[in-house]
Amino acid sequence: QVRVKKYLGNCYLNTVMFERLIYDSNPKTAAMIQEMVNQEDVEALKKCFSSRMEFGTAGLRAAMGPGISRMNDLTIIQTTQGFCQYLEVSFENLKERGVVIGYDARAHPPSGGSSKRFASLAAAVFISRGVPVHLFSDITPTPFVPFTVSHLGLCAGIMVTASHNPKQDNGYKVYWENGAQIISPHDKGISKAIEENLEPWPKSWNIEEALKSSLLKNPYKNIYTDYFKAIQKHCCHREINRSSEVKIVHTSVHGVGHIFVQEAFKAFELHPPYAVEEQKNPDPEFPTVKYPNPEEGEGVLTLSFALAEKEGASVVLANDPDADRLAMAEKQESGSWRVFTGNELGALLGWWMFHCWKQQNTDVCAVKNLYMLSSTVSSKILRAIAVKEGFHFEETLTGFKWMGNRARDLLDQGKTVLFAFEEAIGYMCSPSVLDKDGVSAAAIAGEMISYLSTKSTTLSQQLTTVFNDYGYHISKNSYFICHDQDVIHSLFERLRNYSGQKDSYPSECGCFSITAVRDLTTGYDSNQPDNKAVLPTSRSSQMITFTFSNGGVATMRTSGTEPKIKYYTELCAAPGLSDVTSLNKELDELVEAIIEHFFQPQKNKLQPKPE
Repeated sequence: QVRVKKYLGNCYLNTVMFERLIYDSNPKTAAMIQEMVNQEDVEALKKCFSSRMEFGTAGLRAAMGPGISRMNDLTIIQTTQGFCQYLEVSFENLKERGVVIGYDARAHPPSGGSSKRFASLAAAVFISRGVPVHLFSDITPTPFVPFTVSHLGLCAGIMVTASHNPKQDNGYKVYWENGAQIISPHDKGISKAIEENLEPWPKSWNIEEALKSSLLKNPYKNIYTDYFKAIQKHCCHREINRSSEVKIVHTSVHGVGHIFVQEAFKAFELHPPYAVEEQKNPDPEFPTVKYPNPEEGEGVLTLSFALAEKEGASVVLANDPDADRLAMAEKQESGSWRVFTGNELGALLGWWMFHCWKQQNTDVCAVKNLYMLSSTVSSKILRAIAVKEGFHFEETLTGFKWMGNRARDLLDQGKTVLFAFEEAIGYMCSPSVLDKDGVSAAAIAGEMISYLSTKSTTLSQQLTTVFNDYGYHISKNSYFICHDQDVIHSLFERLRNYSGQKDSYPSECGCFSITAVRDLTTGYDSNQPDNKAVLPTSRSSQMITFTFSNGGVATMRTSGTEPKIKYYTELCAAPGLSDVTSLNKELDELVEAIIEHFFQPQKNKLQPKPE
């Protein structure tokens, strides 16, 4: 202890370190801490112990390893103890209803951490308090957890996953009794309860005893069957599916999606997609990709394209490692591959869901009860379709936690929520899962592809038709990487005090005139009579939207799970636009102006998106 104090000189750091060593029963993480001390590695110790992970509306997400800022056995126990206590206060019938816990295939051998072990520790915590736990016996897609919460009427759900993050990361995602991700004030209440329950309870480490408990249930078999029955309701062209000769390639990018997408295609009576052999089995090392995120585009899909060329397939579908997202690419006449953006696939799926709904609903008045949702940084193509077709469109804050909770509210009012999406390749095609779901979206996309083939129409051609019918919506999104919170704060504060005075936002960006500003960090919205934003605000994240006189919209925001400053831009034009090239050129110029005038002062401190 004397040696640590000598080299660290931080009382809080010393306290939490030794608290950690006392509480930690994992020899691997304890040994890693001891080695840092022996090596007098001050910087490593500070990274592990200077601040505790913050529990937010996205739950937790961090690298696996030792310390209070990392995902490990102890922080999982502490988090689950806080969550359990919060649920005990919130639900009188918690011990009758219980919770569900799922996990993906991530693992970190140096620290002994894995999603399966973390899920088992979380189960042990709940069982030690007499709470029934539905713990999946094997890896599952993330959508299975919210489905189980709703399907079995449970109090809450936990999914241990880091989704598409790098291999060293893991996460802890939480769902409420309504089947949607938690939102405020639950995040603050859970966070407070975690701080009050840092010392492990007597049986929190006892996985062996928990796994033998009568309170432990395995929902895998029944949920597997019931989930696919539920999504089958959205199959509307079974005969076409049976006869379709379209060839599709699917990759799960070393994640959990392979067997579930194969089963989803079977449920829709589609021919099974060709699986990318090198990527179909779960592998926490993600050996064939730099980033296990199909949103990054061609680099992740190289092996898929090669298989498609070999088999004569025209379309590639890809899930991220926990199978809650879906990407899609199509071979063009030129021989090149087009990777659809999240907004473009959202336009296609939105059109398809409404097309199917119209075929199944002859009551013209029913459309007034119909809703589609998208996040505020996503394309407004659904709004354009809604205006022309007569259904309702609503915009929510970024993230499916907001769309899921809003969908639940609408469903409880007797409304029909047909579709929701976010530009980050997240799609909700069934109200059975109030979250993004890459498994059901893959099957529904497969049916759409089969249907279009009977019309001798490609996906690219259909997207053009959608834009011709409802108006062109072109977008250009990207991000900068930044690990320095001071730099991020400075960048956004400069935009809020652009002329040197408080709340003096820019009125122009290069040659582009700004007509409105909405700041969902401070709650300012120049479009409102009282300048107060209608959508919820949060000072814990940065988000500013600029509307331009040419109809362009640009949003800059920080990510809740990654060290990124993201920007989203969109230009819209009326249906039947003939000069798409000029529209794209104008958007390119707008993006260049935003980077030059809004990012440039901090540009040398930002890393561009990797190629």
